[in-house]
Amino acid sequence: MAAAAVIALVIVIALVVLVASLSVRLVQQYQRGVVFRFGRVLERIRQPGFQLIVPVADRMVRVSMQTTVIGVPAQGVITRDNVTLTVDAVVYYRVVDPVKVLVNVRDYPSAVLQVAQTALRSVIGKADLDTLLRDRDRINAELKSVIDAPTEKPWGLLIERVEVKDVSLPEGMKRSMSRQAEAERERRARVIAADGEFQASRRLADASRAMANTPGAYQLRLLQTVVDVAAEKNSTLVMPFPVELLSFFDRLAGGGRAPAVPTGQAGPGPTEQATPVGPVLGPVTENVAAAAADGDGRRSAE
Repeated sequence: MAAAAVIALVIVIALVVLVASLSVRLVQQYQRGVVFRFGRVLERIRQPGFQLIVPVADRMVRVSMQTTVIGVPAQGVITRDNVTLTVDAVVYYRVVDPVKVLVNVRDYPSAVLQVAQTALRSVIGKADLDTLLRDRDRINAELKSVIDAPTEKPWGLLIERVEVKDVSLPEGMKRSMSRQAEAERERRARVIAADGEFQASRRLADASRAMANTPGAYQLRLLQTVVDVAAEKNSTLVMPFPVELLSFFDRLAGGGRAPAVPTGQAGPGPTEQATPVGPVLGPVTENVAAAAADGDGRRSAE
């Protein structure tokens, strides 16, 4: 009898352990448990920790609530301005309703990937190349809204973020864009240089007017230039030449010309001498002119 009692006790303990092993389930912190009782979903979602289920009748499926990252393979797309390029992206999503994820969609990671590929081709095809390269944030936001529309309410998924990772352009397009950028930089450089010259000319005009009001400023500027040149170790010889001396020669040359005689008036009288035309020649210049005239006369006589 004692042996039979021990055997019965051992059997009972084994049955209890077996039932406990079939009834107790452990749910991790990042998971939620969905219980199916005879194939029907129970409304209560099992939270992290130890959870008890009915053996044989219940089946619990754990669903991860962590953010999942999937890479969208490179897609060949034609933009709105007929440029062929290759674009790939990254999608970040997580589960917000474990029941819908298990009941409404089968293999939801693959489903999200297919929706992301379709949305990527659709959104990029509606944008031009400049918008894709310049306004990447707007393209990402539009991709997120397009992918999130069919997945949030029906499937219980939340698309947290979508980013266009890389845009591959053809080699010919890369060379064309490089030439365009170089031409644009050269244009800006020329505009900046022209604007600088214009501003410098205005400053020089203001400086000339200020120096014209102060006659001594010209001499001071001339002396400053001589000091700047002499500061360098070179063999340059600077000889200041006043501008007023050129004005003096100009007036002298203009004063030596004979005034025009009006029509109907007689020329100079016998006692009057006509003003010599041209500048007054010095002794050396007169001798050179006489020798030149004598040589011309000899050549004409021969």
